Amino acid sequence: MSGDLDLPPRRPARNPRRPAAAGPRASGGRQGQKEATRKRVIEAARELFDTQGYQGTTIREIARHAGVSVGSVFTTFASKGEVLSQVMEERLDGLYAELDRVVPHLRGSTADKLRTLYAMLFAFEEPRTKLFLSHIAAAYDWTLPPGARPYGANQRLRDLLHEIVCKGMACGDVDPQTDVLAVVDLLVGTYAWTYHLVVTEGADARRLTEVMDQRIGLIADGFRPR
Repeated sequence: MSGDLDLPPRRPARNPRRPAAAGPRASGGRQGQKEATRKRVIEAARELFDTQGYQGTTIREIARHAGVSVGSVFTTFASKGEVLSQVMEERLDGLYAELDRVVPHLRGSTADKLRTLYAMLFAFEEPRTKLFLSHIAAAYDWTLPPGARPYGANQRLRDLLHEIVCKGMACGDVDPQTDVLAVVDLLVGTYAWTYHLVVTEGADARRLTEVMDQRIGLIADGFRPR
């Protein structure tokens, strides 16, 4: 039959072997699996950093203890330092929430408030002192990627120290010419250095607090009004 016929275009045959597109349930399942892997990695890393230190722990060991592949670890974290950062963030989140509530109500001089804050920090870290030492050690790893947050990069601690010193300045307990940021840096550095006593003499939280109290006194001598 000649001539043009106005017929609908033919649809391509459907491939019965072609898998159906993943729906919301499949996507949710993958996300849940990824979150479960992340938690296993965090738990394994927490134990290893607390027993083997920062330098002694590898991504391969973390993966093995977590029961996952090395590739699975790198799917979520860019480096060992980033894993440690997440371990410490989850560990310290509750502590800093409590400190945010308590610090505004501390009484006494600025030095006394700082002593109370650090006594709480030492007491909190005592059960896992070696884990905290790993956190400090990571601060000197020059290969850390930008996503890692080692000791010293914790803005919440800095904010608490800044608040205490500024309140001291407002009430006349701190010299108004004081460089507050320099004092905060000094306190952060002194806290980390005090932990060397754990390595050299096996110091506990009580001993660390005593030494830190003395050092805070020396720092306070520098910022008292003249």
